[in-house]
This record gives sequence, C-alpha cells and structure tokens, in this order.
Amino acid sequence: MLEVRDITVRFGGIVALDAVTFDVPKSKIVGLIGPNGAGKTTLFNCLSRIYHPSHGSIAFDGQSIMGLQAHKIASLGIGRTFQNLALFNSASVFENIRIGSHPRSSGNLVSDLLSLPGSRNINRGATRTADELIAYLGLEKVAHHNVAALPFGTKKRVELARALALKPRLLLLDEPACGLNHEEVEDLGVLIRRAQQDFDLTILLVEHHMGLVMGISDWIVAFNFGRRIAAGTPKEIQSDPQVIAAYLGERK
Repeated sequence: MLEVRDITVRFGGIVALDAVTFDVPKSKIVGLIGPNGAGKTTLFNCLSRIYHPSHGSIAFDGQSIMGLQAHKIASLGIGRTFQNLALFNSASVFENIRIGSHPRSSGNLVSDLLSLPGSRNINRGATRTADELIAYLGLEKVAHHNVAALPFGTKKRVELARALALKPRLLLLDEPACGLNHEEVEDLGVLIRRAQQDFDLTILLVEHHMGLVMGISDWIVAFNFGRRIAAGTPKEIQSDPQVIAAYLGERK
C-alpha cells in the first residue's frame, strides 16, 4: 500500500530523516516508534506533503505522490489525525465530522451556492456519513455540542471520526494516545483495531505509548536520530538491542 524509499529531509545543516526505507502492507497496522526527535512526525509530514524531502521517493498504491500538492493527498484516500488536535473548535461535533467528507467530493463553490442537484446529493452523502460515524464512535450525546467544550478524550474520537469520514484506504495516526488516561488508551486500542477491520484500513501509527503500539501493531519500524534502526514484529522489536539502547541508553 505504501512504499517509502531513501527519504531524506534536511533543515539547514540538520538531517531530520536519513535515507529512510520501509513498506506498509495493505490491511495491516504498522507502528512507528522512537525517542522524541527521532523523525517520526517529520516522516508523517512528508507523507502528507507538508514537507518536501530532499531525496527519495514515496509511492501510494503504486502511484508516486512526490509531485502532488498537499490538498491532493486526501483525495487519493490518505487520511490523517494530528498529535495536536486540528479541529474547528467553534463548530459542532457533527459539523467537524461532516467536513471530513469534502476532500473526496466533486462539488465546488458555484454548485453549492446554487444548490444544484449534484451538490445536494454530495451534501446528503456527507450528512449520512457523519451520522453513521457519530453512532459508530458513540458520539450521539455530544453530536451538536461545540468541540471546544468537550473533554480531551472525546475530541480525540471526533478527530478520528473526521479522518474516517474521508473513507481513507490509508490512515495516518499521529500519537492518538497522547493526553489520554490508562482506561482511555485501552479503549482506543480496541477502537483502532475494530475500525481497521470494519473499514478495511491500512494504518500507519506513530505512538509513544508502548503498550498500545505493541498491542495492536502487526509490524513495527523503529527510528533513532532520523534513521531506521530496526523493523519486525512487536516481539522482535521488544528484544532488539538497538531499540533497547535507543530508549534506555547503552549499557556500561
């Protein structure tokens, strides 16, 4: 589903990613782990075309995305959540989720203003999708509440719902457990695995919560100082000497 080859990113004299290569198989959950500053979010920003790599290539479902602008990525079927929530706080839960459908639509400003039949059909579809995801994620009681007033854990579910409204084939989850308590993290793990199966998603997960990433990932890629240092199953990664050293330091 996703092929990353020799991706290098430089910010001045700083090498944020150094010839990173890995694959993400279809219908699997792949976790990206590493200490702070290892380059994980930089990689996500390359996949979203927010950053432009200095070198290397990225292909999604066999198609290069290197020449695409950022706003074209969602229309391919690549959805994303953010470490720092990127919701419209003055809008309701329903409105935030409904917005997620629009990158896949073929509507435009003129057809929306004139309420042409095609535009009405698109809007009905977006409304139906939002209603379905609100029910799927148990957000019925807060569906028409402004996002700003909601607990942090609920906001995380809203952002996930908005990403799912895109009907993505590849979902990028950037530290979805950040700021959640232990019980919320457990619930999140169940939800991610369920959504992956129910929507036939391929998921790339950046996460610091080791219990979550080890519990739901089929494959894990470990980073340190912008380089890939290991890749394997959760069990293999947990016993990998380079990964242990990256997190705990070299043994004296």
